[in-house]
Amino acid sequence: MLASAVSVCLVAASAPATPLGVGDRLFPHLGNPGYDVASYDLQLDYSGSNDAPLRAVTTIDAWTTADLDRINLDFAHGTVQSVEVDGEPAAFTGAGEDLVITPEDELDRGEWTRITVRHTSDPVSPGNREGGWIRTADGLAMANQADAAHLVFPCNDHPSDKAMFTFRITAPDGHTAVANGLRTHVDRARGATTWTYRTQHPMATELAQVSIGRSSVVHRAGPHGLPVRDVVPAGHREKLEPWLAKTPGQISWMEDKVGRYPFETYGLLLADASTGFALETQTLSLFERELFTDPAYPEWYVESIMVHELAHQWFGNSVSPGTWSDLWLSEGHATWYEALYAEEKAGRSMEAGMKAAYESSDRWRAAGGPPAAPDVPDPGRKISIFRPIVYAGAALVLYALRQEIGHGAFDRLQRAWVTRHRDGNATTADFVRLASETAGRDLTAFLHPWLYGEKTPPMPGHPDWTSGTRAAAPAH
Repeated sequence: MLASAVSVCLVAASAPATPLGVGDRLFPHLGNPGYDVASYDLQLDYSGSNDAPLRAVTTIDAWTTADLDRINLDFAHGTVQSVEVDGEPAAFTGAGEDLVITPEDELDRGEWTRITVRHTSDPVSPGNREGGWIRTADGLAMANQADAAHLVFPCNDHPSDKAMFTFRITAPDGHTAVANGLRTHVDRARGATTWTYRTQHPMATELAQVSIGRSSVVHRAGPHGLPVRDVVPAGHREKLEPWLAKTPGQISWMEDKVGRYPFETYGLLLADASTGFALETQTLSLFERELFTDPAYPEWYVESIMVHELAHQWFGNSVSPGTWSDLWLSEGHATWYEALYAEEKAGRSMEAGMKAAYESSDRWRAAGGPPAAPDVPDPGRKISIFRPIVYAGAALVLYALRQEIGHGAFDRLQRAWVTRHRDGNATTADFVRLASETAGRDLTAFLHPWLYGEKTPPMPGHPDWTSGTRAAAPAH
């Protein structure tokens, strides 16, 4: 919802404002062409009530990659009060889920530009949308995957445009704010505190995280002195400590598999909220608190989910998908290491799990498409791209590849993948190319049916495996 008082400024515009996009097959209107964001500075002022809009200022520094007479940002759930481009007031209006800005002077390709948007950020979700702010028992957290960051702040909301982030969060006394990256400043004024956090590596908008609540922040050291900080409801800190203490060892386990942890910090955000999922927000993974306090969940299961979100820091966060059709590269790898950890630490057979996935694979493909070309999301439920085929179905592709090229080449591929594409984006074509390079032979003909076929190919080493005979297993 945009402030209508300034819409008259666009009467003389040469053409009506329209929503744009970067042409993503699954989300055609997500992201915007014509510029490359270098950094976001997000200021949030929380009143203490998690059903009241936050006052916010979003400042975007970007390079233009084309001549622009307008700038489209994704923004769909707040009121815009004003916009400036390079310090000068700019006209703006809404078009679909875009905020369309018309600067006083056109921007030439190759210009460095600063866009400042003063707006509100509404924590009460629109009735027909999922994601964005999550209202917890004592405050707020974020869950922006896949296309919901622009329900929180104006942005170029596509993983292909990663950027640095600074967060400045003001909240009343008694509250604690934590965000991605490392804390750089704490400024206390009468009745309120402002926390500043900065990332040291670029981040996709869908991985942004801000926690505001009556929380405890628990600090410990990880491998190589890595700062590990967890954010937990204050009343549950003691009960959660045994779980939190497992993280450094899990980081060491992942480093043994794929190399050094890629970011400046890590930790768990345990939210008092019912979400139905965990989420790999960069450097601060989001979990439901009850996952760790409900005795119904076996220890091996909880730990494997912890490792799933940890593995995403390499696969999905450091190496982000080039398009949303490349989601299998993120979820498939995270599911792979989740299963490998359960095998090594809890004796849960990887082969048995993959055989079960194989038996369901044809059904998953029929219901949601193949791993590297999933069907478009269900109307009104964009999060429905997160289907079993991009989790266990994609991990099955990795298992087939390991069967085909051997354990040694597969392990080298994994390390090379996260090294070559660190802090960047990569596609399915990039993976096929690197797999072929690592194996010393062209794997296109082998991998293409696994990634794009309607039917699951025969599993190397297991000619007796069949698909379509088992009910689909849940993914997480």
